[in-house]
Amino acid sequence: MPDTNHILQKLDGLVGRFDEVSTLITDPSIIADQRRYVRLSKEYKELERLIDVRKKYIQTLGNVAEAKEILASEQDPEMRKIANEEVEAGRQRLPEIEEEIKLLLIPADPEDDKNAIVEIRSGTGGDEAAIFAGDLFRMYSRYCELKGWNISVSNCNDGTSGGFKEMIFIVSGDNVYGTLKYESGVHRVQRVPQTETQGRIHTSAATVAVLPEADEFDVEINEGEIKWDTFRSSGAGGQNVNKVESGVRLRYLWKNPNTGVTEEILIECTETRDQPKNKERALSRLRSFIYDKEHQKYIDDIASRRKTMVSTGDRSAKIRTYNYPQGRITDHRINYTVYNLAAFMNGDIQDCINHLIVAENAERIKENEL
Repeated sequence: MPDTNHILQKLDGLVGRFDEVSTLITDPSIIADQRRYVRLSKEYKELERLIDVRKKYIQTLGNVAEAKEILASEQDPEMRKIANEEVEAGRQRLPEIEEEIKLLLIPADPEDDKNAIVEIRSGTGGDEAAIFAGDLFRMYSRYCELKGWNISVSNCNDGTSGGFKEMIFIVSGDNVYGTLKYESGVHRVQRVPQTETQGRIHTSAATVAVLPEADEFDVEINEGEIKWDTFRSSGAGGQNVNKVESGVRLRYLWKNPNTGVTEEILIECTETRDQPKNKERALSRLRSFIYDKEHQKYIDDIASRRKTMVSTGDRSAKIRTYNYPQGRITDHRINYTVYNLAAFMNGDIQDCINHLIVAENAERIKENEL
């Protein structure tokens, strides 16, 4: 068990900062500075959780100490029984609270609370890869539905035999990026394709990239330098879709601060029949793309310190295999294997994500050992 005084010293040192931030977020000049106000509001929420658990920890320690005093001085059997139960309850509860404190003391990933932009693309495997990309999109759609999150499709490119060559969608809700970030990487499927006539098992793949959705003030964009084109959207939706130029195409020249190279960013959005809304969503994707690129060095630095690279690092790494003949799902990062493929593909992926979170937290606790 960690040294109690050491834990309390760490928590006590945060009380003054909590009081300071509590005052700052009510200051009109701070509220007027949206960038600073949002940052301080997030810090307030994180500190509030620590202050609450500190109270719970101190109260539990006090209850145990009081019960021990009763055992040392009280002869009444009933009182001693109650005191013994209190001591035993405290012995079980204190390690749980200490583990909670450890996790809360780990510096939070500032991206976790953000919404997420999810990009699914078919990889090796031709038509079957596109069909699998469609299966992954349905899996995530169902999972988001179970979580109460909202999905809005930003852009899609249908496969010739079903599924998608590319599917880009935005997920909004509580702690979305902090949960879905574990899905970034190459997803591999082993099964007999619909297009296979000989009954042979093929291996195909799709890539998933999960990016934090950038807020307006996370990156600086000169909107006057954006070149816009409009075009007629294709696909389902009736005659109006083909008559009205609701699709938008954005071109923006941006100098990558990590390489010094100027790149042309091209983004298309056909999500709605409303051109202004499509422009707004294309801008959101542009901000997130630049934000992700500018933070890639930070992400790589974190990954280089971690053995398993659970949630960050090389997005071209194979992270999971979906084996249909065996009904098996294997996550290669943590050697997680289950045989509930049908349920998994229907959105029952929380258990796998929970194991990934535990693995990452174990690494982070080791890095920030109390």
